[in-house]
Amino acid sequence: MMPGSAIHARVAPLACMLALAVACATNPVTGKRQLALVSEAQEIEMGRQAAQQVAQTLGFIEDEGLQALVQRVGARLAADSERPSLPWEFHVVDDPTPNAFALPGGFIYVTRGMVTLMTSEAQLASVLGHEIGHVTARHSVSQISQQQLAQIGLGLGSIFSPAVQQLSSALGAGLQLLFLRHSRDDERQADELGFRYIRTHGYDVQEFGKVFQSLERTTEAAADGGSPVPSWLSTHPAPGERVETAAARAAAVGRQPDATVGRETFLRELDQVMYGENPRNGFFEDQAFYHPDMRFQLRFPDGWQTQNTPQAVVAVAPQGAAVFQLTLSPAASAAAALQQFAAQQGLQVGNAGRVSVNGLPAATAEFAAQTEQGVLQGRIAFLEHGGRTYQLVGYTAAQTYQAAASTFEAIIGSFGPLTDPARLAVQPNRVSIVTARRTETLADWARDVPSAVPVEELAIINQLPGPSATVQAGTLLKRVTPRS
Repeated sequence: MMPGSAIHARVAPLACMLALAVACATNPVTGKRQLALVSEAQEIEMGRQAAQQVAQTLGFIEDEGLQALVQRVGARLAADSERPSLPWEFHVVDDPTPNAFALPGGFIYVTRGMVTLMTSEAQLASVLGHEIGHVTARHSVSQISQQQLAQIGLGLGSIFSPAVQQLSSALGAGLQLLFLRHSRDDERQADELGFRYIRTHGYDVQEFGKVFQSLERTTEAAADGGSPVPSWLSTHPAPGERVETAAARAAAVGRQPDATVGRETFLRELDQVMYGENPRNGFFEDQAFYHPDMRFQLRFPDGWQTQNTPQAVVAVAPQGAAVFQLTLSPAASAAAALQQFAAQQGLQVGNAGRVSVNGLPAATAEFAAQTEQGVLQGRIAFLEHGGRTYQLVGYTAAQTYQAAASTFEAIIGSFGPLTDPARLAVQPNRVSIVTARRTETLADWARDVPSAVPVEELAIINQLPGPSATVQAGTLLKRVTPRS
């Protein structure tokens, strides 16, 4: 073995150098060499696969006018970028959290939560330009390549097609691309590129920093118990820094007398856009969960933390001692779903049987599974309701299962049809664009125009300093009409 090992030791550095030489490409933005184990074709295919799952899991808002505006603005910016030939797509996804993200290959998304923070087309262009910058600078490609090197090293074989195909297949199978976090340097570069793109197209660069100001105020409101902000903010430069940088860039540009702001046309497109959480997709009242469209209800114990996502309703016991999750099962019946569940390898299933839960056909069982953290034990139930099969599962560590079993039973037993007319008819809040009739403070205006959110929140979404800010007669303002 010794001679072979010695040969390998001498060859390995050469293989590493060759791998780096082949794996580097010229960055289209900087003109410098950049680590890239992923070709442009593979980059596009990764993005396309993840884009399909974004459409399925998050979905797009049903507003043709706003979607068309976002696509039009984004496409104009991308056409004059360093990578105009990518299959650029721009969409507004149905998510209330202020966010925007780009997938490799030119698939770019802005949430309706972000859109409702803006007040002009120039601000929309600023956000889209930033995300275009991530794609043109191939930030995601660089991250993927670095992760690939960390996983497989710099062996000679790592740069050839089998390894890259494995990488593409693994990433394309899920939404991992959404969770790639850009470095602060990447974010700063994307800001710089976005600023350049909107200036090239004649947008008012003074609007660029206003987006970050709104995000900063939203962050502060969340810290005081307001709406949540996305976790990606933890890896971005501080909003205050970005505001200062944008202001400095705008000052260097100077006065732009003919620059495009596009306030009125943009705000008109926002009229009747949904604001905040959509209760039609399910909502919590205290510890009860109601789903009007699927017509069911469920209750969790006091003290449990709950969350509703597009994929699941999740509840976690204090200190994370137990977890309960509700999802849809693809099986046609409760019995078939339980049979498929029990057939999985690595599971021990017992006490299985068919029951009725609040008049609904159901099949339940206890199970145990070996994991890296130890043995998990839980109870699972499949229930038929409204032509769908629901999976309800609670689990905890094996040593605490007996203490949690009755709680799991109670949660399962609370699942039932939703019949309350008021909860079945609940509708989402919506943005309404109205014209101020006279010059007055925002607080005075808000007293005459009732809204579903506090005046402090109205100040944020209208990008005004606060409730005492003066609103001029004829100004277009956002209010939030209450859900009916």
